[in-house]
Amino acid sequence: MAPQREWFDKDYYKVLGVAASATDKEITKAYRKLAKENHPDSHPGREDRFKEISAANTVLSDAEQRREYDEVRRLGPGAFGMSGASGGGRSGGGAGAGFPGDLNDLLGGLFGQGGARTRTRNPRRGADLETTVSITFDDAVSGVITKVDVMSDGPCATCDATGAAPGTRPSLCSVCGGRGTIESNQGFFSFNQPCGTCHGNGMKVDHPCPTCQGTGNQRKVRTVNVRIPAGVEDGQKIRLKGRGGGGIHGGQPGDLKVLVNVGRHAMFGRKGPDLTITVPVAFTEAVLGATISAPTLDGSVGLRLPAGTKSGRVMRVKGKGAPVKGTTGDLLVTIDVVIPSELSAEQRIAVEALAAVTDGPSLRAHLGV
Repeated sequence: MAPQREWFDKDYYKVLGVAASATDKEITKAYRKLAKENHPDSHPGREDRFKEISAANTVLSDAEQRREYDEVRRLGPGAFGMSGASGGGRSGGGAGAGFPGDLNDLLGGLFGQGGARTRTRNPRRGADLETTVSITFDDAVSGVITKVDVMSDGPCATCDATGAAPGTRPSLCSVCGGRGTIESNQGFFSFNQPCGTCHGNGMKVDHPCPTCQGTGNQRKVRTVNVRIPAGVEDGQKIRLKGRGGGGIHGGQPGDLKVLVNVGRHAMFGRKGPDLTITVPVAFTEAVLGATISAPTLDGSVGLRLPAGTKSGRVMRVKGKGAPVKGTTGDLLVTIDVVIPSELSAEQRIAVEALAAVTDGPSLRAHLGV
């Protein structure tokens, strides 16, 4: 590959914690140890560190790339006009200001590549994955930590994601010379298109890993812990950053989206942060007024029914709902006045006595009937 701009800034030996004279075996051992300690699947939040370690290993584990890297570091930025002087003699302003073109074009000839732009295996972000988890109504209200199994591609453990069989390494593609593209001349114009041999990676696996067949990724089932926040609603999606599909060629992993299915409760319903429940009351309680008990998720609460309470009335109990974003909803109690369908002889006598002193027809006088 052609020298990369970051080679001047990154000390890959320091990144892996090895000496500049380290053997291939020492470099591989250091990389495996650091990759295990910083892999995003086991240590979320260390994506950048893992990417840095992978980049260092990509360069130092390849003899040709390592030779080029050492040569560039030995010559230093000043050897290529990076001290600030531009190609036209104007004063530059910082590293890289003196380059009339791309760094790869400028330095490509240094290693016999004729200034052609070359590339390593392109790091690509892993795929976003989706899965579903089912929890109880109570767990949705209080919050819970649960587990989900996810089938995804992750770095192959056999070849350390290189795609090459143990004891071998990917080689520079002989067709495109490591550029990843080939030039197609069309009269006055020329076009670059992905190399069909290396599929645009610039590297070719001559001896594929038996586990991943040269892809560098291994399909496997992972168990992921999912923290369900208190107050989650049915159908809500939770995004777990960096817990999706593994990155390709050292790229960052994708995200995992978890769709939450909340089961029904035997008594309670849900309207956003509020819980709902219907409580039956006797006809006499509604007419005369009474104090009744209504259930909550953590016990019961007393409700005072005023005399003449109508069926369908909703009474609000503050702070007995679901916790959502730092606040707690209310409990909405719907009153259901129950009219008995059958009466005992004693009850009938009492109701008839009530009817005798109630002016029923006058209630419909406004209807003109």
